[in-house]
Amino acid sequence: MGSKSDQLLIVVSVLEGRYFPKRPKHKLVVEAKFDGEHLATDPVDHTDQPEFATELAWELDRKALHQHRLQRTPIKLQCFALDSLTSAKETVGYIVLDLRAAQEKKQPPKWYPLLSNKYPKFKSELQLSVTLETDTKTSVDGFKAKEAPPRDITIPLPGLDPKNLVAVLNKEEGYHQIGPAEYCRDYFILSVTVAFATQLEQLIPTTVKLPEQQPEFFFYYSLLGNDVTNEPFTDLINPNFEPERASVRIRSSIEVLRAYFLTHSKLQIHLCCGDQSLGSTEILLTGLVKKGNVDIGQQPVAIEGAFILVPPNRARQKLPHVPLDMAPTLGVSVALQKDNVSQPIVQGITKAEREKAKKALSPAHDQERSPEQSSYNAPPQTHHSPPTKEDATESEVESIQYDKNPKPQKKALNTRVPATQPHHATGSGTSEPTTGQKIAVPAVSHHFCFSLDLRSVHNMDAGFPVNCILRYSYPFFGSAAPIMTSPPVEVKKNLEVFLPQSYCAFDFATMPHQLQDTFFRLPLLIELWHKDKMAKDLLLGVARLQLSNVLSMEKTRFLGAKGEQCWRQIFSETVPFTAAQGPSNKVAELSYTITLEDYGLVKMHEILVSDSSQCLGADADEPPQIPPLQPVNAPQVQPEPRETLEYKAALELEMWKEMQEDLFENQLKKKELAHMQALAEEWRKRDREREALVKKKVAEYTVLEEQLQKTLTDLEKREKQLVSAETELQRLKRELQAEHERNLQELQDTMRRVKDECAHQVELEKSRVRQLEENKIHLQQQIYEAENKYKGLEKEFQQYKDQQSSKPEIRLQSEINILTLEKGDLERKLESATKSKLHYKQQWARALKELARLKQREQENAMARLKKQQQELEHMRLRYLAAEEKELGKTQRQELEDIRNELNRLKQQEDKKHFPDSQEDFGSQLQSAHTQQVNESLDDYLARLIEERDTLLRTGVYNHEDHIVSELDRQISEVLAKRSSSTDQKTKN
Repeated sequence: MGSKSDQLLIVVSVLEGRYFPKRPKHKLVVEAKFDGEHLATDPVDHTDQPEFATELAWELDRKALHQHRLQRTPIKLQCFALDSLTSAKETVGYIVLDLRAAQEKKQPPKWYPLLSNKYPKFKSELQLSVTLETDTKTSVDGFKAKEAPPRDITIPLPGLDPKNLVAVLNKEEGYHQIGPAEYCRDYFILSVTVAFATQLEQLIPTTVKLPEQQPEFFFYYSLLGNDVTNEPFTDLINPNFEPERASVRIRSSIEVLRAYFLTHSKLQIHLCCGDQSLGSTEILLTGLVKKGNVDIGQQPVAIEGAFILVPPNRARQKLPHVPLDMAPTLGVSVALQKDNVSQPIVQGITKAEREKAKKALSPAHDQERSPEQSSYNAPPQTHHSPPTKEDATESEVESIQYDKNPKPQKKALNTRVPATQPHHATGSGTSEPTTGQKIAVPAVSHHFCFSLDLRSVHNMDAGFPVNCILRYSYPFFGSAAPIMTSPPVEVKKNLEVFLPQSYCAFDFATMPHQLQDTFFRLPLLIELWHKDKMAKDLLLGVARLQLSNVLSMEKTRFLGAKGEQCWRQIFSETVPFTAAQGPSNKVAELSYTITLEDYGLVKMHEILVSDSSQCLGADADEPPQIPPLQPVNAPQVQPEPRETLEYKAALELEMWKEMQEDLFENQLKKKELAHMQALAEEWRKRDREREALVKKKVAEYTVLEEQLQKTLTDLEKREKQLVSAETELQRLKRELQAEHERNLQELQDTMRRVKDECAHQVELEKSRVRQLEENKIHLQQQIYEAENKYKGLEKEFQQYKDQQSSKPEIRLQSEINILTLEKGDLERKLESATKSKLHYKQQWARALKELARLKQREQENAMARLKKQQQELEHMRLRYLAAEEKELGKTQRQELEDIRNELNRLKQQEDKKHFPDSQEDFGSQLQSAHTQQVNESLDDYLARLIEERDTLLRTGVYNHEDHIVSELDRQISEVLAKRSSSTDQKTKN
């Protein structure tokens, strides 16, 4: 086995079931099998939703778990339905669990459907979970000491390690040597006495049954490597065994012995049944040789007390905790004393000297009493019938205690040797005989006891439920009367039913060769009958039991009631019942066990036939008394009737009969009194057993009730937690749903508001453009009017110039003044027109910048909306944005073309004006600003198209062959071409 951390528990939790039919008179049990070990749940009611609430656990280490996983060892769970009336067991279905699915972290339980379901209309399921748990259970020994810390052990010998001290047997002189022989020369005697035991029945769970045959319990421990067991006993409730002492002789010293007991500090004593340990206790030996115990040479040092027996780990899982006053205890005394005898006693140490000491465990008793009997004597063997399963208490008693008062057996009629037959001795001083007719049993005959146990009937194939009884007869055993089982039991198809009242034992005397010859020649015929209340009994089949099979089995030796050597042979088999009528088909199968016991040779016995025959025989064998001869001539006297011999003989016979009747009545009264005392003693014993079992049951039920209350409290708490958690979950779900709807509504409102704002901004910009257009038209109208006025003035000036050439100087001066005034006026108008042109130029540039800023802002808003809706509407958004950008690009290009055409037209008009230089400068500035604005717009548009194409390709949904990506590539090519053409045009200008 591995270390403590490597110990694991495979825990299979059987929680509940569902989809089961309701069967009021049945119980449900789930049995689990893993690695040859069977565990079962407690029976529960057969309802539609049975609740098992049971955990089944197997202990193993990690290495074994790995091996089982490699071999794919399954865990098979079988569900059975138990009939409460007939104890019939029906298979409902099974489930196979995979060990590889078990993990150390807790897994949620799952529903598993039953395979091969007995109820095909119901899809029955069981809720199971399989987990691995680390076995961290500590010992519950109240007296177990902790591991002692390392101590400084001073040994006079250098280089001697206390851990290497071992006890070496010296067979020649009969002692164990501990330590170096040249230094350790003192002799000691270490003795262990097992005195008494109480409450041993607490070590066995009530659900576990011991073998039906007589179980024997004994205590086992190892003393310096020697295996020691005490005399076996059969009663766990009232263990009755003589105290036994086992002692060994040790040659060592005080210091070395102290070091040895520090390294080997524990003595384990086990309660065993066969090769199985039911419980154990540990005794610390460090207190025997303490540093303060310097008077070990004057008086022995002893450790005495009642130690608690602890069940093993596997059984401890099924046993509830019991109070301290009901805990199983063992009285043990361990003593160490110095042996002052100089010459050691030569004895067989391997047999461990045993003495039965009748003393109590108290320090006041220092001397041992002489042993009464050897511990090797086995308890007397008595015949007994197997227990009948009447109720749970009786079955538990029979699983714990061996019944010492067996049921009466069926005796043979003519060959059984009576054990209580009185032997009458012939008196020497009387003529009345006391012996009658006798039958002599030859000494070559053996006393045999043949027992037959018809266990169960299964695999019934009769086509209808059978009320089964079995019947047989074998005259060789001394009785020709048929023997039958009772009462009838109902056997159905695919069910195994155990037969009541099916055990019978026969005691008879015969010769071994005659027994063998009869067993080989005559098989035992078992008849299977169907008992029907409404019709005649029906013979269904016959089974042939070959009794000679038991003669070939191995003989086991045991001791009889008087210590004689006896032999036992046991044979078990399953045979078929063949149909009694029609073809020889198999009707059912029978499981049985036969036992043959040979008690050895029968001594010569003389058996009296009867009292009446003895009396008649005595009268017949009595020699006739011849009356004395009378003289022929003497007169004959007629005797009185009461003086005749016949009357005296009849009177003596009647007196003898009355005396025998009185003796017989006295014997009957003595026997009746003895039987009544035995019954009373047995009743008191059974009463004590029942009281102990009731106390045990009450303790177990109290613990189970506490566990049930705790479980119910935990379940209620868990249910409340689940309800609150479910309410909280519903609330969170509603809040999340409301928050999701609110966020969605806010997102839609934001999108609608942004669209409205964008539409409003576009309308504002359009209105501004229309205002600018109107201003431009108004300015053009003013320019046109100014040009017309200029032309008129120029004509007038020409006329004036012509007139001046012909008029006098004064007229010229006045005209010059007028012209000067007009000139100033025209200059003011010209300055105003120039300022208006500059203002228009500034407004136009500001409008272009505002348009670029709005476009950039619109692009930023579109990108923000794109990122916000990317997870939900990725595909549709990209398509929509691509179409929208395409339309927007067309609209912008159309607007830019319109603006360019308008600017070109204005440039051409300005070139025709009076101030060519100013017009030319204004047109060049406007053209350069327009070209720069167009180039910036083309760059932004190109960057946006490239970014959209790369975004679509990064999603992995689109490639270069898709229509939308091809459309974006075409638009990018067009923008690049426009940009190159505008750059060339700018270079030419």
